[in-house]
Amino acid sequence: MNFVIVRYLIGWMLGIESIFLLLPALTAVIYGEPELPAYLIAAAISLAGAALLCHRKPKNTRFYAREGYVTVALCWLILAVIGALPFVLSREIPFFIDALFETVSGFTTTGATILGDVEALSHASMLWRCLTHWVGGMGVLVFMLIVLPLAGGQTIFLMRAESPGPSVSKMSPHMRDTATILYAIYFGLTVLQMILLLIGGMPLFDAICVSLGTAGTGGFGNWNDSIAHYNSAYLQNVITVFMILFGINFSAYFLILTRKFRQAFRIEEIRVYLGVIFVFAGLIAFNVRPMFGSLRESFHHALFQVASIITTTGFSTVDFDQWPTFSRALLVLLMFIGACAGSTGGGIKCSRILLLGKSVKKELMCLIHPRLVRVNKMDGQRVPHEVMRSINVFVVAYAFIFILSLLIISLNCEDLVTCFTSVATTLNNVGPGLSLCGPTCNFGFFPPLSKCVLIFDMLAGRLELFPMLLLFTPGTWQRNK
Repeated sequence: MNFVIVRYLIGWMLGIESIFLLLPALTAVIYGEPELPAYLIAAAISLAGAALLCHRKPKNTRFYAREGYVTVALCWLILAVIGALPFVLSREIPFFIDALFETVSGFTTTGATILGDVEALSHASMLWRCLTHWVGGMGVLVFMLIVLPLAGGQTIFLMRAESPGPSVSKMSPHMRDTATILYAIYFGLTVLQMILLLIGGMPLFDAICVSLGTAGTGGFGNWNDSIAHYNSAYLQNVITVFMILFGINFSAYFLILTRKFRQAFRIEEIRVYLGVIFVFAGLIAFNVRPMFGSLRESFHHALFQVASIITTTGFSTVDFDQWPTFSRALLVLLMFIGACAGSTGGGIKCSRILLLGKSVKKELMCLIHPRLVRVNKMDGQRVPHEVMRSINVFVVAYAFIFILSLLIISLNCEDLVTCFTSVATTLNNVGPGLSLCGPTCNFGFFPPLSKCVLIFDMLAGRLELFPMLLLFTPGTWQRNK
């Protein structure tokens, strides 16, 4: 383990976080709020940590998969701890474990909250909550690659450890250029949504927060009733469209920008993703039809909730916990499916589900025709054995974490639906679950142990499990010989 480069990269991450902390501080100045010192102190602590860890550039800057995964895991942990300080210092969330839960939920774009009254927060804290979504959506280390290019192709290990999906491909020969392209697309779509929301009459501050939350597929909002507060079909439709857009693999947008339209629309995962959205929305719309005035209205809310859950955003226009069992079961299933690889969404990912389905089909064909030689393909290309192996291992690790978390949570929670969906929604970075952690409730009632488990689940889900698991592997911490 090259501890020196890990320390250096953590320092740079703290420096970047100190800059982001100045944005809510500026908001506190604009609105004349007393939370200003809390954000300035947190920014100063973050900057001091950056200066301490980055005072000298290491001579040995080489790192491999192990350093990349450990750096990402430690960066996200420290990022969340520093990010929780303003809530504690301002006394808006006085208990550190609650503040940490809220901040981890923000950075991991989960959107699960311990707050019973979001509207009581200051504008500065509201912006910080939504800003954590935007920073965590694309990844702070991906942003760091733009300002801190490292020699060689080693930065791919940071990208792979932080980016969601079974594989990460380069859009450019240089990872710095790839990171720049990703953030340019990300920023452009965010600004476009903000403009469309302003055209629809949404207040500027709300438009900023909602756009940041949608872009990161997070779900934190400014109102207790989430997007239902904006009783406008136009605004809700705009948010629906952009939730779906941010759940698509960003490689498709790069192909469209480079006029490779045929390649973009031939991506199997996107076709499956969009197909699942509209099929599930149609099924739910017919199931909940008696609860609304017309089929059009039921489809409007069904499509919004399907888009919100499959992209793991977590916004809501209605209390879907009151929907029929069939509709709620479909929404829980969508929590596990998730968005596309290479997007800001969570979940297992459509690409993994697609490849697992192809593996089952291949196995069935081999049982029927034992001498048949068949390989799994996606987008017309053969899927390497290493990718299939990593998917299988991911599913096993995912099941292990889910079961263990469920057992621990159940020690202090008697409602099985609450236990199951609280783990499902945090491990898949969705936000609201069902029953006691439904869209009109919060996670504040969980005891500290359960909150710690859910915090781990949110981090593990956002970082694709293995960076967090490596922290508990003794061999990870051995020095390089």
